[in-house]
Amino acid sequence: MFLVLLLYGMQSCSVSRAIIDKPLLFDEERKTLSLNYLSDRYGIEQQEPVIVPKMIVLHWTVIPTFQKSFETFYPATLPARPDIKSASALNVSSQFMIDRDGTIYRLLPETTMARHVIGLNHCAIGVENVGGAEAQPLTKAQLKANVWLVDYLAKKYAIEYVIGHYEYTRFEGHPLWLEKDDAYRTKKTDPGKSFMQQVRKRVEHLDLKPIPIKTAHQ
Repeated sequence: MFLVLLLYGMQSCSVSRAIIDKPLLFDEERKTLSLNYLSDRYGIEQQEPVIVPKMIVLHWTVIPTFQKSFETFYPATLPARPDIKSASALNVSSQFMIDRDGTIYRLLPETTMARHVIGLNHCAIGVENVGGAEAQPLTKAQLKANVWLVDYLAKKYAIEYVIGHYEYTRFEGHPLWLEKDDAYRTKKTDPGKSFMQQVRKRVEHLDLKPIPIKTAHQ
């Protein structure tokens, strides 16, 4: 049975929403892999794999259902993905996942590190949206849920940025960027430029920082 946490509506939202806790496996292996990731990728030595959230990164799963998306993230170790497996055996994940109907699931505690964005996992809360790309565009219900969740998180933590996954390399050279390997990058398009434009327009009241402008030498 899911634990449903009722939350009060925020200033920009006319109705309250529920966040449903549906935890990923977080055993000793995942904890160790998370701590190793922080150490190996970022040079951060900690006793617990926790983060101080400074940004929210929006994604899409390109997997058509919540259940299959959840099953992909559930194990501690990465089942495939040769493009990123050499960097770490830690499985990809995110703190939140939003289903096609706008239902918000919390997969990990909000301040537990998840592997979802190169260079920035140490300070980023990830929000995965089920579906995406041309075959299954993100829905209006997902848009509303993302806006609500960004609002909720920005008022709970000192969030400075909200970005789409495709924008992550614009932080190269920024103080928040900690990835040690200059060759470790992947090309991303999620969650789509139009979706990000709509989210940004609806969270203007939060007065978040504009993302860095990538210079030619980067």
